[in-house]
Amino acid sequence: MKRRTMTAALCAALLLTAVTTGAAVASGPHEERPSREAAALTGTAELYRSAGDDITFSFDAHLAAVDNDDPLKATGTFEFSHYLNGEGARAKAEVDCLLTGGDVAVVSGVITDSDLPGAEGRRVGVTVHDLGRHDRLGYSWAATGSPAEGAELPRCVSSAPFEKVRKGTGDFEVVPWQPRL
Repeated sequence: MKRRTMTAALCAALLLTAVTTGAAVASGPHEERPSREAAALTGTAELYRSAGDDITFSFDAHLAAVDNDDPLKATGTFEFSHYLNGEGARAKAEVDCLLTGGDVAVVSGVITDSDLPGAEGRRVGVTVHDLGRHDRLGYSWAATGSPAEGAELPRCVSSAPFEKVRKGTGDFEVVPWQPRL
């Protein structure tokens, strides 16, 4: 009899704990929960080149939930560099557009800082395909030439993600955009 009483008391205590914990979680204030971003692209990776080029891309681009209907209100920065045998350049751009769909993101921005002559003030675009450990990347200047040359690029324009990320370096994360259609 004592054993049945103990088991019943234990079951009652576990049930009471589960109910009160569930009620506390369910009744928490909704305004304290952070709202999901409308879209985002974050992370850093090095590209693979058989010649040994040192190429790095880093992203911190976001579209706030309140701006869900306007990808041109995206904010943040992205940086890239390309060096081979001690020669090359780096650049930092201010995001001016971010579009994402599924695990693909296209971001564009205006270069604000660079050691490539003529690059500052020019718009560039980059495409990322977030494939876990096998991310891919493409960039507008693959088709248009150096970021310091050519015609003005429209916002959110880039190339297909044709480059492979060096094994073990990719940590891109894409938050897919969910526009109200």
